Amino acid sequence: MTTPSDPSLDVLLSERRHLLNLAYRMLGSLTEAEDAVQETYARWYALSRSQQDAIRSPGAWLTTVAGRICLNLLGSARARRETYVGEWIPEPLPAHSELIGGPTGGAAVDPADRVTLEESVNLAFLVVLEAMTPAERVAFVLHDVFCHSFAEVAEIVGRTPAACRQLASSARRRVRDARPGATDHSIRRGQQAGLVREFKQAWEAKDIDALLGLLDPAATAVADGGGLAVTFPDPIEGGEQIARTWMELARRRPESMTFSERTVNGRPGLVAEQDGAVVTVFAFEVADDRITHIWVVRNPEKLRHWAES
Repeated sequence: MTTPSDPSLDVLLSERRHLLNLAYRMLGSLTEAEDAVQETYARWYALSRSQQDAIRSPGAWLTTVAGRICLNLLGSARARRETYVGEWIPEPLPAHSELIGGPTGGAAVDPADRVTLEESVNLAFLVVLEAMTPAERVAFVLHDVFCHSFAEVAEIVGRTPAACRQLASSARRRVRDARPGATDHSIRRGQQAGLVREFKQAWEAKDIDALLGLLDPAATAVADGGGLAVTFPDPIEGGEQIARTWMELARRRPESMTFSERTVNGRPGLVAEQDGAVVTVFAFEVADDRITHIWVVRNPEKLRHWAES
C-alpha cells in the first residue's frame, strides 16, 4: 500500500476534488459521490505496486474508474428512486462547497457546447440531468462539462466515440429545451437574490398579494422529504396555489424557526433553521423577473452537509 512518504500520494489525492466534482454532477448526490470516490481509491490501492507503476496517468485511470462506478450507480439509482417516498430532488450544496466553480481540464470543447462548473451545479440544471439515461448523463457531463474527448468518454461508457457523440448530442437537446434563454449569470444572480429576498419578506409578512406578484402564473413547487420529514407530497402547479400553500406554511411556522438568505448550489436561496439545525433548504429558478420553480429539500439525509456549513 502507498505510504505517506511516497511522492505519488500527493498526485493521487490532488485528483479528489476533480473526482468529487465529476461524481456529484453524474449522481446528483454528494453522499453517493463521496462513496463513489472512496470506491475509486479503494480500487487503486487494491492494485499491486507493479500494476500501479504500469499506469502512465493515474489521474486518467481514476477518472475512468470513477466514471464507470457512477454509470453503474446511476442504473441502480433509477430503480431505487422508483420506490422513493415522494419526489426526489438532487442533494443541495452549501455555499462553501468545493464542488462549486473551479478549473477543468481535458480536451477542447466547442464554446457552444461548453457548460461551466458553476452552471452545471445549479439545481435546475441537475434536475434536467435526472431526466437523462445513465449513458446520456455520463457522456454529457464528461464531454460538455469536463471537456473530455469522445475517445475518453467511449472508454468509460463502453461504446464507440461516435455513439458517445450521439449520446451527448441527445443530452444537449434536453438541456437546451429545459434551460431559460442565455443570460449573463452575474445579472441573473443579482436578479434572483432580489426576488428571493422579496419572497422571504412577503412570506414572513403573510402578504399573499406580494407573493403572487413574485411568482410566475405557471410556477411549480416540488418538495423532497424522503418519507423522513413532513412536506407536501405532490408538485404544486401554478403561482396562485403556491402562494396559498406558502401562506398556510407561514401560519403553521414554529416560533423557533428562522429563515435566512443563503447560497444554494451557487444561486441565491433560503434556509430554514429550527433550534440551530438546518431543517429545510429552498432553491429557486428565476426567469423574466418572476420565480418559475421552487425546490424544497427537507429530507434530513440530504441536509447533513449543511450542518457543517
